Amino acid sequence: MTELFSPAARELIAKKVLAHVASLDADGGPNVSPVWVELEGDDLVINTALGRAKARNLATDARVAVSIVDPDDDHSLITLHGSVVGFTTIGADEVIDRLAQKYLGVDAYPNRREGEVRVTVTIHPDRITRQPE
Repeated sequence: MTELFSPAARELIAKKVLAHVASLDADGGPNVSPVWVELEGDDLVINTALGRAKARNLATDARVAVSIVDPDDDHSLITLHGSVVGFTTIGADEVIDRLAQKYLGVDAYPNRREGEVRVTVTIHPDRITRQPE
C-alpha cells in the first residue's frame, strides 16, 4: 500500500509547524484557523475545544482543506483536501498534551480553560500537493 504522505511531507509535519485548517461555516463561508498538527499513519490529527468555530464546522461538514508552510523555507509547502474521519473527545486531553510537548516542550497543555472539553479531529486526505514537487 502506498503512503499518502511522502517522506519529505512527513518530515515537514514532524516540525513545530503551524497548519492552517479551512472549514466551512453553516452559511457556507470559509473559516481558517492555525492549529498544531501531527500524523497518525496517513491521517492528519488536530485538536481543538468544543464550542469553537472550527469544531462546530468540522462536526457538521466533513470537508476540509489544510496548508502547511515550512518555517525554514517558505517556498516549501503542503496543501491537502480531505475529509474528517474522526471527531472524538475520548483521549483528546492526551492528544493536546502530546502536541504541547511537541510545540512547547511541556508535559501538559498549559492553556486549558475551566470546563473546556477537548476534541481530537482526524483528517484523511483525498489529495495532497507538495511544492516544490
